[in-house]
Amino acid sequence: RYKPSKKKKKKKKNTIGEKQFLCFRNLNPETELKRYFGARAVLGDQRPRQRQRHFHRSTWLTVLKDTWPRFSRPGISMTLLESKDGQQYFTFEHSRDYQQVQFKFLDAVESMDPNNIVALLQLNPYHIDCLLQLSDVCRIQEDQEMARDLIERALYSFECAFHPVFSLVSGTSRLDYRRPENRAFFLALYKHMMFLERRGCPRTALEYCRLLLSLDPDRDPLCMLLLIDFLSLRSREYSYLLRLYQAWEVRRSVHRNLSQLPNFAFSVALSCFHLSQEEQTESGEREKLKQKADLLLQNALIMFPGVLMPLLDLCTVQPDAAVVSHVFFGPKSQLGQSPALAELVSLYVGRTHTLWREAGVLLWLEECVREVLQRVDSKDPLVEDCQNKRKQRYQNAPRNIHRHVILSEIKEATSALPLEVTTQPVMGFDPLPPLDSLASYTRPERQSVRASSESTLSLLFRSLLPNFNLQGEPLPPDDLEVAQAGRDLNQEVNRLMVAMRDMLANIQFQEPPREDNPDRDEGEWD
Repeated sequence: RYKPSKKKKKKKKNTIGEKQFLCFRNLNPETELKRYFGARAVLGDQRPRQRQRHFHRSTWLTVLKDTWPRFSRPGISMTLLESKDGQQYFTFEHSRDYQQVQFKFLDAVESMDPNNIVALLQLNPYHIDCLLQLSDVCRIQEDQEMARDLIERALYSFECAFHPVFSLVSGTSRLDYRRPENRAFFLALYKHMMFLERRGCPRTALEYCRLLLSLDPDRDPLCMLLLIDFLSLRSREYSYLLRLYQAWEVRRSVHRNLSQLPNFAFSVALSCFHLSQEEQTESGEREKLKQKADLLLQNALIMFPGVLMPLLDLCTVQPDAAVVSHVFFGPKSQLGQSPALAELVSLYVGRTHTLWREAGVLLWLEECVREVLQRVDSKDPLVEDCQNKRKQRYQNAPRNIHRHVILSEIKEATSALPLEVTTQPVMGFDPLPPLDSLASYTRPERQSVRASSESTLSLLFRSLLPNFNLQGEPLPPDDLEVAQAGRDLNQEVNRLMVAMRDMLANIQFQEPPREDNPDRDEGEWD
């Protein structure tokens, strides 16, 4: 019999980029290291030992190590809040016992003594915020191995608490950064990603960056859009960066104005240039990509002229006299920037200047700068249009950009942070928390020590006699009987004080014998 063919349902495309899914293999740094050095160099003598290993729960973010303390659930769980429009919204939750440990951790942080956090971690070896905070301490002390190990332990604890439906690679699982329980997972992923990048695994770091962006793409709490271009260039994923730019800049459904970010304006142009230089690219396609790269870089320089001089300075390149003397790229281009734009420019230059040091890239940059000067002198209408855009936009940087700059620790960018950010305390386990946080539980208020203007003698008697009340402050009704007894005791103390003063006044000291005393014994010790 003839059966009508069923129409295949079209899969919904992920808005994170053209690719629908992340890849589990790319979350493992060994995959990238094997590609660079070979499996034998990476694995070494691990293969013969596989039969003797202990079997643990299979995880993707990290693997349980034998050097870690014995794992027991610390009190973290994950709950599915709702499913809407093909996306699942989850949140982490803390048990009652974990909340008590969290309160102790906050007390330890306020003590400003890392030893208190270490003592708490010894009792609770998988407490997340303790691991994050101590990782920062170890990194500052240049113990990178221990710092990375603590972050991996935190990720393992999180992954053991995942909901069965939660997926790292689907691109449809969401976590709200406004919930304090979720923030530690974002921060642990970010710190792990940066360790991978410094370790020489930029492709793996890019996969973690995409994962972070997929967890909350609308708010982007850690501003992964300011980093994903750098990791794409470092891992030579030029085509992916162009696809992402096309998906979010050109398509109106997810329009994000990526061209208004200095990092995308310059990095997309640099990606086109590198693609035009690849040998496997056809000659006709090379020419098109080169022309596109020239136009994109020229437009980026016109839109953000304050990038050029700091970039050349960090690349240790002396600019041409015609460029230095021109008003468009002179000091006015940097002084005229708004603080928010200066922060973005400093972040991009401080992070990606090493990518512009190649000889071929510098020659291409020089050509485009000369072309830009000709367009400026010929009064290209784009120059005035970009100038008006710079004046209207970039008035105030959102809080997530400040948070990203703090986490990046790029000195060129942190020095550009506004005073309202630098003058407030920033905690490594929760830098710049959102102003609209959704707290599920609150820390109990600690009893504050009341300031007293009593004298030293009064404080002495108060320490000896708790009911002593010299100032006559009002007491609760339940303490009236105690207060009456205290008044009687005060009278007795006053009488005692009078007697002590009389005794001290009547004390007479006997004068010592004189040197010329005739009754002195000659054999007496001096």
